[in-house]
Amino acid sequence: MSLPRFYPIFDSADWIARMLALGVKLVQLRIKDRPLPELRAEIRRARDLCRAAGAILVVNDHWQLAIEEGCDWLHLGQEDLDTADLGAIRAAGLKLGLSTHDEAELTRALALHPDYIALGPVWPTILKQMKWHQQGVEKLTEWKARIGGVPLIAIGGLRVDRAQQAFAAGADVVSAVTDITLAPDPEARVRDWLRVTA
Repeated sequence: MSLPRFYPIFDSADWIARMLALGVKLVQLRIKDRPLPELRAEIRRARDLCRAAGAILVVNDHWQLAIEEGCDWLHLGQEDLDTADLGAIRAAGLKLGLSTHDEAELTRALALHPDYIALGPVWPTILKQMKWHQQGVEKLTEWKARIGGVPLIAIGGLRVDRAQQAFAAGADVVSAVTDITLAPDPEARVRDWLRVTA
């Protein structure tokens, strides 16, 4: 299965609406710490926006809502895996992406036959405090050799000028968060991303 090569992550349907207008075809909605009704409304709106645009929406973490709202894709971190009902997720037909940071997590992820595997942070990231420091592009090459045909997502510290380095090392898809949301002109930055990942 091939995915679009650019995978931005946003924390609201408003952001997603702005970026779909530019031609983004794969996007993650990652919302933390919001009341359930707000979460449901955001997921529902993002789902409808993506369907109308012919884009793939990946819901981060909130697997029950993703099932209830008829979404197609889910992303789980390793902590999320501890509590998620994988049987229910698979029974609902959701495609599943998983985060990995080390060998043990990769082994665990591969046993679940995910639809993509993410490795990060490839470069240092300001997004969140992590016990893992930068993994380096060499680990992308190592991971790709291990996972074969499963799409590999590079995340963490990605910038437009690093995209080709990530692809050359084995990434199938590059993901960005703060490089877009903190840019002075997020739309211009996304156009740059779309150009280098076309």
